[in-house]
Amino acid sequence: MVTIYDAKPGLSRRELLKRGGIGALLVISGSAVISPEHAWGLETSALKPETMATLIQMARDIYPHDQVPDKYYAIAVKGHDEQAGKDAAYKAMIEDGIADLDKKSGDGGYRGLGWEDQRVGVLKQIEATPFFQAIRGGLVVSLYNQKEVWPIFGYEGESYSKGGYIARGFDDIEWL
Repeated sequence: MVTIYDAKPGLSRRELLKRGGIGALLVISGSAVISPEHAWGLETSALKPETMATLIQMARDIYPHDQVPDKYYAIAVKGHDEQAGKDAAYKAMIEDGIADLDKKSGDGGYRGLGWEDQRVGVLKQIEATPFFQAIRGGLVVSLYNQKEVWPIFGYEGESYSKGGYIARGFDDIEWL
């Protein structure tokens, strides 16, 4: 199954291209989610690959950063697959949560909604559920604690081993 996001009705081809194209292309094959355009893949062991693809999109919509590639969102949600393999109740909560999300999204499911504002509207409907809170809460650590994304945000990491912040630009007041 290949997911391609559709344009809003009445949007010209030129306007679509100005806004950045058709979105991310994720291919679901066997027990994996693959991004052929960006050469990465995520193998699943407990959750369905469709569930993982939806979790990746959901993660991007909860914490949107255009400059962060999808592979870091995939790494961030991989922990849910691992936990689902150890806990049947957790697996059921995730799979049922995704099924509910797809149902609320209408034909084509959550990933079939082509625009972020549509997906965020659906997420707002479920934000009080334990499913949503588990995903959102896990992302705080699993996304932002990846050392590979720190340079994207301009964070240099801990400073103690490098002599602290004082001698590394903390006292620069050139902006005054």
